[in-house]
Amino acid sequence: MKRIVFCALCAISLLSRADEGMWMLNNIDQKTAQAMKSLGLKLKPDQLYSTEHASLKDCVVDFGDFCSGVVVSPDGLVFTNHHCGYGAIQKLSTPDDDILTNGFVAHSRKEERPAEGLFVKFLVRTEECTSRIMQALNKVYEAHPDASSAELDKQCLDSIMGAAEKEFTKANPGLDCMVKAYYENNAFYVSYYKVYRDIRLVFTATETMGKFGGDTDNWMWPRQTCDFSVFRIYADQNGEPADYNAENVPLHLKNYARIAMDGYKNGDFCMTIGYPGSTSRYLSSWGIDERVNARNISTIQVRGKKQEVWKRFMDADRAVGIKYASKWASSSNYWKNSIGMNKAIADLGVIAQKQQLEDKIRQWYGDRKDLSDRFGRMFGRLKDAYGKRRNDVYAMGFFRETFVRGIELYRVAHMLNSMPQDADSTEAALVRTRMEAFFKDYDAKLDEATMVALLRNYREQVKERRYWPECYNVIDSLYGGDEAAYAHDVFSKTICTDLSAVDKLLTDSTLRDTDPALLYADGIPVKMQEIAGGSRDASTTIDYNEHLLTQALLEMDQETPHYSDANFTMRLSYGNIQDYTAGGTHHQYYTNAQSLLDKAAKQSEIEDYKLEDDIVGLMKKGDWGRYADKKTGEMHLCFLSDNDITGGNSGSPMFNGRGELLGLAFDGNWEAMSGDISFDDNLQRCIGVDVRYMLFVIDKWGKAENLIKELIP
Repeated sequence: MKRIVFCALCAISLLSRADEGMWMLNNIDQKTAQAMKSLGLKLKPDQLYSTEHASLKDCVVDFGDFCSGVVVSPDGLVFTNHHCGYGAIQKLSTPDDDILTNGFVAHSRKEERPAEGLFVKFLVRTEECTSRIMQALNKVYEAHPDASSAELDKQCLDSIMGAAEKEFTKANPGLDCMVKAYYENNAFYVSYYKVYRDIRLVFTATETMGKFGGDTDNWMWPRQTCDFSVFRIYADQNGEPADYNAENVPLHLKNYARIAMDGYKNGDFCMTIGYPGSTSRYLSSWGIDERVNARNISTIQVRGKKQEVWKRFMDADRAVGIKYASKWASSSNYWKNSIGMNKAIADLGVIAQKQQLEDKIRQWYGDRKDLSDRFGRMFGRLKDAYGKRRNDVYAMGFFRETFVRGIELYRVAHMLNSMPQDADSTEAALVRTRMEAFFKDYDAKLDEATMVALLRNYREQVKERRYWPECYNVIDSLYGGDEAAYAHDVFSKTICTDLSAVDKLLTDSTLRDTDPALLYADGIPVKMQEIAGGSRDASTTIDYNEHLLTQALLEMDQETPHYSDANFTMRLSYGNIQDYTAGGTHHQYYTNAQSLLDKAAKQSEIEDYKLEDDIVGLMKKGDWGRYADKKTGEMHLCFLSDNDITGGNSGSPMFNGRGELLGLAFDGNWEAMSGDISFDDNLQRCIGVDVRYMLFVIDKWGKAENLIKELIP
């Protein structure tokens, strides 16, 4: 049995509506180049991506495998969002040196602070390896002629891709190689990266500026958030990657992004290059329905409960607030994202739109036997398989949000349960290292209160007892169903609330059978595997038939360009600076200083609009100097484009037609939160922070003349 692959993918043009699409830079053809040129791009395709000479791709970095960034000076300065640097800033903060609250400015290279664990990746090149992967997969089919394609794909594809990565890495010493699937496993590419791990914090504004608007404004427009931070890449004396060393020097680069001081106007060309994380725009209508009603609902409901508990403790103790600042930002971001996605999918009728497309595909293959043989049963199989796993997926969402992502004690206990009873083992040393990092940002009292709230909530939301882990049998039999009494006993009697747990367990192995937290944690993976196992066959069927559905769409619309879903590889989106109208309200394409002051005037009522007096004074003074927009004379804070972005694009540079930096992408707009599933070209907007606003803050607030000279020679 051989798997049929849609080979025409390689020939697909990338031409599309200017505002939709996350395109691979190495596949830009003449039609695409002409489309971008007609909108205002002055660069040629090989100035965007080249392996032979410097190109714009060389300025863009993968920032820590969770965001994007851009190199903006010959000495390795990197701009990214404040919320992307937030975790590193939080780790460098203490109650006595609270740079998270107060901001930080390095007035010399010696003052720059190492950000432990942070790294950036430069893309060296991307190459197609579809034939390599498919040949290996077809060999498996030939060896197992009686197995279904769905079963073999599920079992083998990850291992085949992993083996290919190892081969590519071995053949390219000094580079990290990553093989990823595109078009729902219909094509495969390998990307080669150079990774630098000595990254140092150079500048961050106050938290009130970097997070201005907070949860109130998150995913909203208009915005005034000064969402940027500055880091520097260090290397060894030869410019090669090296672990942190005081003798390392700033990475010297000939190619870096120049800053656009002339600004922009409505309708100007704009493109965003970065690392979008994940979209699901080829997902079937049944898959979208599951996302809304069985997956997102747990993120919304459980995180809402968890954040209520966290906020009480964070507000009561600044030390706890610092510890949980980054965790809160991550949790609340996806909580609100899920709320907005569900609302937009309903408001825009996304499921009905996908059903119409599926009807079109049915009509296309209905009159051809060869196509009906391949695709004729996929819709029925998708409907049945999604129905079979619906309850399991719903329960698993609540399970993970509660026991894996919610109650933090599980992470410690699970690490200890997995650790061998050997003090000299590599595994024990690794557990100790991980726990040192964990306990730096952990509060046991907060976690105990979280456990009580989430255990009660899970019981209420997941009614079927077959989905309950073993701890509920203990709670009901020994504690009369009292989750608070159970949690109090667990936290008061366990060794798992500080770093001494490692040595205590290595000294006394009987704790594995008596410690209440270790026993609690033992039951979590058992139940999780049981839930997953119940829907394994359905999931295998879904994965394969979603792949077939994408294949059918690509074959049906061979003359229509299609981009692959985002998978945290470098992509380009292009379009225009553009305002929009929604719900009868017209939204201007930029915000100004007065709009910031208007919100700051409400800070006594809305905590997220708090600003320090010195910042308010700067804005009221209005002395913008060279940072004023030449057309409006105002200080532009944030701006809109119709570029296509998603999570992971945070920190992505936004360029004008000459490849000059206009700002950094940091958010999308509420009206189009269904964008990960379906793009709406009338509503979807990318929100960016203006680079001139960033420079103004560096200059006038930070008084960092050293950085201004480096950034604007």
